[in-house]
Amino acid sequence: MTAKKNLPDGDRPATLKMLAEHLDLSPATVSIVLNNSPVATSIPAATKQRIHAAAKKFDYRPNLHARMLRSRLTNTIGIIAPELSEGYFTGVMLGVEQHLLQEGLLYFTVSHLGQPDLKDEYQELLMRRRVDGFLLVNTQLSFNVPVPVVGISSHAKDPGVTNIMLDHNAAACMALRHLYDLGHRRIAFMKGQRYSLDAEARWDSIASIAREIGITIRPELCIYLEENVWTPALGYPPVRDLLSRTRDFTALFCFNDISAIGAIRAIQDAGLGCPHDISVIGFDDIIVAEYFNPRLTTVRQPLYKMGSTAAELLVKRIQCPDEPFPHDVCFEPELIVRESTIRVHETSLSRLSQGKR
Repeated sequence: MTAKKNLPDGDRPATLKMLAEHLDLSPATVSIVLNNSPVATSIPAATKQRIHAAAKKFDYRPNLHARMLRSRLTNTIGIIAPELSEGYFTGVMLGVEQHLLQEGLLYFTVSHLGQPDLKDEYQELLMRRRVDGFLLVNTQLSFNVPVPVVGISSHAKDPGVTNIMLDHNAAACMALRHLYDLGHRRIAFMKGQRYSLDAEARWDSIASIAREIGITIRPELCIYLEENVWTPALGYPPVRDLLSRTRDFTALFCFNDISAIGAIRAIQDAGLGCPHDISVIGFDDIIVAEYFNPRLTTVRQPLYKMGSTAAELLVKRIQCPDEPFPHDVCFEPELIVRESTIRVHETSLSRLSQGKR
């Protein structure tokens, strides 16, 4: 074995060739390990440890420009979402960012705010920047692209898209069974905005499960969200208006946690209490749900895991374009019972029997 050669620790940066000579390995072996190539699995773990230790010791930085020329990749991802507010998006992006950072990939994040023309423009702009793939959050592309695509809650039918989705039937069953077991029969429902791609799938599941359980969905107790907002103001006005028309219900199933928080405020401003007069259940289990007053009962989506899985699958599809990939990856929800739902209270039953408005 030849003697190890010292790498420069002055002005000259370490190169792949110098690192290989120092380790008495071929440049190809060092490159395979540092670039996390699929064939790196055939290299002994001890050798990989030596390579990574040396790269760290001598502060080796790969020549990204050269790598891009060889692979024709830009190491960038385009992320398109309806909005970038706290809540659902934040939970998903924590998982996405963690994985992309580990892979050393750069990403551009844009929000189309539910505007079709803006979505089309962003898609075109990201393609011009030669992104290696698209990660979509509750968004569908307007035209096919020649790069891998992974969508979270996108419900895309394109065979080239991997869909990360939730089992909405299981979610509806958990939430409605919970309310039913607490004695609630007159339940108000909230459907999401038309541009929210989860809205239709979730509503279909709610309608189907309600029939199975024996819960009647009354049109006069249905709220259809329209506002292009992502704050508690999403749920406040429609619930305020509903309460001005009727108070003939004991529970409210909201489209998401943000709208549920606004709904609870509307209930309180109407002189009622949550949960003693009206139980409220949300959806998503965003961070604030556990700390709101009352603490929110909700259907938890594993947002972090959905985000990290989406990023992992997208990177694999980019690095191994010829390998098969799943079309759908389904995650299971979890019912989180807190303080905003209780058994139907006697005061609620009395209010309904007296027909108070």
